[in-house]
Amino acid sequence: MSVLRTRSAVSPLRRRFTDLPLRLPTVDAVVAAERPEEPLHCLRPAVVAETARTFLGAFPGDVMYAVKCNPDPAMLRALADGGVTQFDCASLPELRLVRSMFPDAGLHFMHPVKARGAIREAWAALGVRTFVLDSAEELAKLRTEIGATGVPGQPDLVVRLALPKGDARLDLSGKFGAAPDLAAALLRAARPLARKLGVSFHVGSQCLDPLAWRDALALAGTVIRAAGVPVEIVDVGGGFPVAYPDQEPPPLGAFLAEIEAGFEALDLPDAELWAEPGRALVAGGASVVVQVQHRRDGALFINDGVYGSLSDAGALAFRYPVRCIRPGVATGTGVATGTGVVAGTGVAADVTPAHDGPELPFSFFGPTCDSADVMQGPFLLPADIAEGDWIEIGQLGAYGACLRTAFNGFDQARIVEVGDRPMLETAGYQPIVTQRAA
Repeated sequence: MSVLRTRSAVSPLRRRFTDLPLRLPTVDAVVAAERPEEPLHCLRPAVVAETARTFLGAFPGDVMYAVKCNPDPAMLRALADGGVTQFDCASLPELRLVRSMFPDAGLHFMHPVKARGAIREAWAALGVRTFVLDSAEELAKLRTEIGATGVPGQPDLVVRLALPKGDARLDLSGKFGAAPDLAAALLRAARPLARKLGVSFHVGSQCLDPLAWRDALALAGTVIRAAGVPVEIVDVGGGFPVAYPDQEPPPLGAFLAEIEAGFEALDLPDAELWAEPGRALVAGGASVVVQVQHRRDGALFINDGVYGSLSDAGALAFRYPVRCIRPGVATGTGVATGTGVVAGTGVAADVTPAHDGPELPFSFFGPTCDSADVMQGPFLLPADIAEGDWIEIGQLGAYGACLRTAFNGFDQARIVEVGDRPMLETAGYQPIVTQRAA
């Protein structure tokens, strides 16, 4: 018996897939009824399902969801409702979770560096047949460990190609990927071992330039020709962008047109085209409601921060859409008027006309004692915002709550499902609406 103890992350998203969040009609109704003093994660499964249907219907190939972006079971279930049947997993726990939820799903182990035991379990117990690599050592590891399971068959092997540093908001060129000469050699070495052989790349997260995919496909074509062996898979990765207050990407069709043209130029008529979107499918599917605990001039102290759901608002300086919520006064634009009852509570939730007073730019401090727990923004909010007000922060379905830590003990959060539209809509992913759902 092992004497080692195991501890798990404290993220509220690490929960059983059978756990169902409370379902309520609107964020405003939840705040009016509950007046939460802990961060409140508001999931929008209907939006996620709708976005998935749109992306799958438009992409000219196979789509697998990048689970690392948001592994919440409610989100995974919504993606499946939208037609997603294949999943890009980077770890054994992700593979186990998806397999437990969807026994027939296609699982792809897309991390280029894997533990030996993870390879064996993925192949023998979880039915994974696709593996990514970017080194000769990983190829040898895959051959040895798959062979050691005694389970017959040949894997699909995908060589990840390194790209030059680009202009994506989050550059991903420094850690994974084989240089072109090495990638060509790996394709030749992997060909006898592979049922299907492929090339993949990643242009970087939140990439606003459609031409980045065409350039990457051209480089992949150079590598494939240099390798001189048949290739059956071309995986264009993720990086598809969504809207933020300071970022308005081109329509989805602009990206897909460049991908389709670049893929056709490869002249691989029998090859499959793959993509691994994450942010593009789930960003609009969640927001977090925080409470103002203190105001100091242009800075607001709130109960969530960079060690919680707002990691990207810290070092990466992401600006998220925000709006102030005061029970009985729905602030911000495009809020319907009327009166509703919070489902299951019997509590009336008044939604009165929007307050359109002057706004000021604010920065945020998170709840921990670390001075680095700061989010510069700027975040535009009512000039009279004060302690006790709530703020909804949107576009947090991607890399939000799944990054929460237990630092300083601020690890508590609540989860609900709501029927509101996202705070921002992205052209090509979701329909543009002018009113939030009442």
